[in-house]
Amino acid sequence: MFHRRFAAAVAGAAAVVALASGCATDTAPNPAPAPSGGTGSLPATSVAPAPDAAATGGVTEMQAAKLCADMQAQLQSWRTYTPTIGKGGLNTVVATWAAQNGINVIELMGNKARIDAITQAQCADVRAEAIESLRIPDLASGLIGF
Repeated sequence: MFHRRFAAAVAGAAAVVALASGCATDTAPNPAPAPSGGTGSLPATSVAPAPDAAATGGVTEMQAAKLCADMQAQLQSWRTYTPTIGKGGLNTVVATWAAQNGINVIELMGNKARIDAITQAQCADVRAEAIESLRIPDLASGLIGF
């Protein structure tokens, strides 16, 4: 029993640290949206917004793919450990991803459903596996402190 509580506390602390580091380093404004056509625009694979840009808040396809890859790498752990520990891991993945990609963590905390929209658009299968493994109705409900 002690080990589970300790593991949950460690996972929660890691999420808080990752979240705090994202807040501390997120001083630069979000990059301007990519031009919508014409000459001189960058290739679509590097700057194209995820399929539902309005719901995802303008996250690029590369950023969405990174979130999906990070989550997919954790799926086995989430299946193995209790949902409580897994939710801590989900929070760590999301907070680290946000910090690494210049995502405004404060805005993300106010719109947790954005993570569901991003993953539904980019990797619905990974999202579904995460929801099943963590035994939650959606990813937003598993985000603690957001």
